[in-house]
Amino acid sequence: MKTGTIVITKEEYERLKEAAEVDEILVRKIKRSLEDIKEGRIREWND
Repeated sequence: MKTGTIVITKEEYERLKEAAEVDEILVRKIKRSLEDIKEGRIREWND
């Protein structure tokens, strides 16, 4: 695979960096939720 360099603005870089951090947090929360379900630690959801 060929690699290269691209140029983006600092604002775009910060936005992408923040989005990656949010995705990582979301994945951790989903993983923890699935582990809770697997262990039977669930409760009924009432709106």
